[in-house]
Formats: sequence, C-alpha cells, structure tokens
Amino acid sequence: MMQISPRELVALCGASTGEPLRLLDVREPWEAALASIRLEGAEARLMPMSQVPALCSTLDPKQPIVCYCHHGVRSLQVVAFLLRQGFETVYNLAGGIDAWSQDIDASVSRY
Repeated sequence: MMQISPRELVALCGASTGEPLRLLDVREPWEAALASIRLEGAEARLMPMSQVPALCSTLDPKQPIVCYCHHGVRSLQVVAFLLRQGFETVYNLAGGIDAWSQDIDASVSRY
C-alpha cells in the first residue's frame, strides 16, 4: 500500500505535476461537517466509504488520489479497492485527518 504522511502530502501538492491531486474524503458527511482538509493544488471530494464501489467510476483512474478518513483505517481499505479497480496512483493519508490536524493545521478540529 502506498502511504503518505501529512508533510509528504503538502510537498506533493507543492510539486505541481500539472494535474491537480484529488483528495478523497471517505468519511461520513457528519464527520466532514466537523473537519476537512483544504489544500491548494488539490481538489477535495467527499465520497463515504460505503459509496465508493458505486461511485468510483466517477473518478479519473489516471488522476493522483489521496484518500483519507479519521485515522487512516477506512481510507487504507478504499486505497486497496481502487488499486484493484485499476487506479494508477492512489495514496492513503497515514493517520488520517487527525494526523493532519496534529502535524499541519491545528485549526482543523480533532474529534
């Protein structure tokens, strides 16, 4: 599995590969209402884990994707699923939004 730390995510967005990075939030809507990641150079999308099988066809399999959840457990499962579906560059945000709040942006609420 491809894991990426919060600091590596910031660096990846700053590297400007020409194609925007997709941040795929696989948490539930009530969780996204509490806290979310906003990052220049990335397009954010909420797609709860339970909806990924039905909606993954709406994603570009060539676009780099970083999946995240609360602590990185659900998103790791989504990464494995997307890789099996033929997606090329998919990462799991290690530690999820909780690690993001601790390492990058303390204004992101922890819950």
